[in-house]
Amino acid sequence: MVLGMISTNRPSATIFLPMNIVRRTLDIDTDTDARLREMADEHGQDVAAVLAEAVALLDSVVDIGGPDIGEDRRRLDAYKKTRTAVPLDDVKAWVTSWGSANELPRPAPPKIG
Repeated sequence: MVLGMISTNRPSATIFLPMNIVRRTLDIDTDTDARLREMADEHGQDVAAVLAEAVALLDSVVDIGGPDIGEDRRRLDAYKKTRTAVPLDDVKAWVTSWGSANELPRPAPPKIG
């Protein structure tokens, strides 16, 4: 059994929990390997912990189950009825401005076509 450590930000309150470890072999390019090692060093973790956190983050933001075809169809039908949509360049400019001194307002969908 391997013990994993969880810090509670109090030196005397570190908790050790049993972890089930599975050994995997991954083929990655040298740049990715270097970045993983750098991230692990920056956070005082091993590469496996960095990968575990990356997978958890990916799982929280990406629907691995695939696209929601029904939702895509509803949005396409709505566009066909209203002919309104936000151009991609407007979305990109808006997102790029986030956190800046000149943050743009959310773009409104104009009529297209």
